[in-house]
Amino acid sequence: MDARQLRYFLAVVDQGGINRAAETLLIAQPSLSQSISALERELGVPLFHRVGRRLVLSDAGETLVGPARVVLRDLEDAKASVDALKGLRAGRVDLITMPSPGIEPLTTILTSFSRTYPSVTVNAEAAFTPEEVLHAVRTGVCEVGILGSPAAVRAPELDVVALESQPLILISGPGAETPERPEIRRSELSGFRLIVSQRGSLMRTLVDEVLASGVAATIVAEVAHRTSILPMVLSGFGQAVMPSSWAPSARQAGATVHRIVPESYLHVAAVCRQSHLTPPARTLMDEARQYAARTPSAWEVPATERTRDGY
Repeated sequence: MDARQLRYFLAVVDQGGINRAAETLLIAQPSLSQSISALERELGVPLFHRVGRRLVLSDAGETLVGPARVVLRDLEDAKASVDALKGLRAGRVDLITMPSPGIEPLTTILTSFSRTYPSVTVNAEAAFTPEEVLHAVRTGVCEVGILGSPAAVRAPELDVVALESQPLILISGPGAETPERPEIRRSELSGFRLIVSQRGSLMRTLVDEVLASGVAATIVAEVAHRTSILPMVLSGFGQAVMPSSWAPSARQAGATVHRIVPESYLHVAAVCRQSHLTPPARTLMDEARQYAARTPSAWEVPATERTRDGY
């Protein structure tokens, strides 16, 4: 078994088949098939099953995915270490983030990280649920994950760093009729046109609770890509419930921001595997820990501000 075989194996996994993997690797399809067959013969087990015209990972293939990614990343780390001796400090760190934590605290963390590794490329994948982030880190697809959850993240097999708790806010466009005070009660959302994210998110849960309580608000749009929400708000199409990480951008763009009470909090965390981290990934997690140390009482919400659901 060699690095080339592992790289070919992961290409088939990531691309979902031999043909697409061969195109990505810029090699002939028969050569790729022969390499996978040779790896299976060496291991003595099939790595894929054919289901119709599709290739599906076998149990052995599923088991190999994580270690294969670790081996290839370690080889990249070894090369980066040699490059560092030549003064390059180059390399790559793969992370995955949900949209709101991807604004903050990720921006602040990456800015500090870049001072140590100015030439490292950060590859940031997108995820929309905590489960997606945890799965990507567990399987080795990404080394570091940044996620937000309605409750404190619990993942015993991973290293979890609690970063901060972000209260939910209401973002309104210029000219919207809203209270002059900095907060707005849920009951005062009556008559508002609300732009919401997909079901299952904390923001959507708050809106659903408001509607269930009898408040006569209206959902005017369900938006999967949250980067589309702020332009809609600024156009006057509606108002949106978002985590407080969006507040600086919203204010800078001319929107108004109100803290919603009783409050709900998005609990933000950084996660990684407990071993086999590249030096850039370890440094990134160290920056996350320093950020958490500077953020008072991460995940500790004052009792007087908790919602009836406990967060």
